[in-house]
Amino acid sequence: MLKLDLYVRFALIVGCLILGLVLSVWQGFWYGFPLFIVALVLIAGYILLGTIRSASELLQEQRIDEAEARLALTKFPQWLFPANKAYFYMIQANIALVRKDPKKAEGLLREASKYDMPSGNESAVIELQLANIAAQKNNWPEVNQRIQVIRKLKVTEPMILEQAEMLEKAYRNRGNVKLAQRMGVGTQGQGSKRRRPKMR
Repeated sequence: MLKLDLYVRFALIVGCLILGLVLSVWQGFWYGFPLFIVALVLIAGYILLGTIRSASELLQEQRIDEAEARLALTKFPQWLFPANKAYFYMIQANIALVRKDPKKAEGLLREASKYDMPSGNESAVIELQLANIAAQKNNWPEVNQRIQVIRKLKVTEPMILEQAEMLEKAYRNRGNVKLAQRMGVGTQGQGSKRRRPKMR
């Protein structure tokens, strides 16, 4: 697939519109018409696809501020293709997680989960992230709910399958985790008061 840089796209749109207008005035509308069509196609691509791809690449390179700024250039997220809407919210959620804002990330991921994804892999990633946030809040019923959703998805990526398996193990061992947490707190509290036994 042809990858067109965002700013090159903008430059082509402006250039085609200006040149098309000039040709229309000097030679007649039909001389500039093909350039207007090219500009419309480029504009439609920007509106329907947004800046998702380039923002995702910047995020993968850990260029967080640049990724956020690039994503902000998608001015009409409500007009994106459904999958691109989901990616739009997913990228925002990942940025929120990097910035230690799980509450904001959770809301964005829930919004992303409303849209159909191209494959079960992408849907599973959303469910895994929501399940991990729920696990951090000890909301194990929701974790189980997310696990059941993942089981119904057609997941082919080994890494995602491995993460799903780890999540299921954490859910099965949730009782031990809670017990360990309680014992750890209790032990810490007792440790400060424990006296050394007298030597005889």
